[in-house]
Amino acid sequence: MTYATTDLCDAHPEVQTCEPLFGDYGGRRAFFGPIKTLKVFEDNALVRATLETPGRQRVLVVDGGGSTRCALFGGNLGQLAVDNGWAGVVVYGLIRDSGEIAVQDFGLKALGTHPRKSEKGLHSAHADRVVQFAGVTFRPDAWLYADVDGIVVSDAPIHA
Repeated sequence: MTYATTDLCDAHPEVQTCEPLFGDYGGRRAFFGPIKTLKVFEDNALVRATLETPGRQRVLVVDGGGSTRCALFGGNLGQLAVDNGWAGVVVYGLIRDSGEIAVQDFGLKALGTHPRKSEKGLHSAHADRVVQFAGVTFRPDAWLYADVDGIVVSDAPIHA
């Protein structure tokens, strides 16, 4: 089931909406769920470790600092997201393997693509922290709704 972000915004004007920075890359164009957050920089080791755990239809929000020097997400991680039941991923950074990801059954929004992979062990990473980007504050366990029109964030579920 999907919920149009336009309808959610009309019904709930208090929700946060992301600046229109993100492209759609996953096989699902609409997805929603409770948020799990990561803060990383040019090192996707924690992204992989997180996607190896049960997703329970959550949305992984990855604050990659907006870096344009390498990709934080690729086709192998996309398959982990599918296999482990993640509804979607939002990456404030870049991805690679976009052709492969386009047919995987999960939602993915990111700033763009880059062929270079991240380098492991360069930087520390953090899970379950409040992160801010694209004009929105993302809190763990808040709800994210995404479709072709954008991304909406609410402190509580607003779809039912």
